[in-house]
Amino acid sequence: MREKAKKATFSLHPEVLAALDEAVAHGAAPSKNVLVERALEKELREFRRRMRQVQWREGARDSLLIKDVSEIEAAYKSADAETARRIG
Repeated sequence: MREKAKKATFSLHPEVLAALDEAVAHGAAPSKNVLVERALEKELREFRRRMRQVQWREGARDSLLIKDVSEIEAAYKSADAETARRIG
């Protein structure tokens, strides 16, 4: 269950507020609060996705991480092959 919403105050340009009103009036969301929250959640998901991409790129250049991954792959190679034979 989600926590009770907390009030926050933001300043938005008049054009954005007008577009928000229009979107809600046309059924985009049951209220401005819901539409703003959905938009922020979408933007934050995209931000987290971009941050993960940066971390993956950094990891791809990290020689210690690459070495660890190679060692793990080598350690599980025979187990993976055995599992593949059982499946196939």
